[in-house]
Amino acid sequence: MTNASGKSDNVRWHHGHVTRDDRRGLMKQSGCTIWFTGLPASGKSTIAFAVERLLFEAGHAAYVLDGDNIRHGLCGNLGFSADDRAENIRRIGEVARLFVDAGLITLASFVSPYRADRQLVRSLHESAGMSFIEVFVDTPVDACEARDPKGLYKQARAGEISQFTGVNDPYEPPDAAELVIHTVGAKVDDCARCVVELLGQRGVLGA
Repeated sequence: MTNASGKSDNVRWHHGHVTRDDRRGLMKQSGCTIWFTGLPASGKSTIAFAVERLLFEAGHAAYVLDGDNIRHGLCGNLGFSADDRAENIRRIGEVARLFVDAGLITLASFVSPYRADRQLVRSLHESAGMSFIEVFVDTPVDACEARDPKGLYKQARAGEISQFTGVNDPYEPPDAAELVIHTVGAKVDDCARCVVELLGQRGVLGA
């Protein structure tokens, strides 16, 4: 049976016998999501993977959810329309919330160009009493285009790619990100350390 929203009336959330506090005590860290947002080729994933390495070397459990990787499987059926982008971020938000519940430090790296979609993910976390930290990787579009490791900006400007953020689709920067990283002239390791330092200040890296 389904209700008016199309959801089954028989679906119920099952609470396990291991609490979030139990996991915090075992793992000596608090689960949280760090959400990296910014233009394509701004350096989001590069920084996220560097943060993951620093955390791992310090004995913390962390995992990167990367935009390209996710579209190989979980979101492989989605395109880049506004509706598909929203669904992509919604799915990732739900996965991130499960990872946080498991006690992981979750590093989500997605262009996520629309404020409303990012706010939805924040709300999913905050309504469950989970930490959500937004990191704006603030790299000017000309610097992103100069890097352009996949050649996507060039293709978009040639009309070969439509709905490409930064060229023919808008990017809405955060109004109040917890951390803003300017990558031009900065070293990746220094950017990553800024994130780790913020996690320490927020009490994430401790029982």
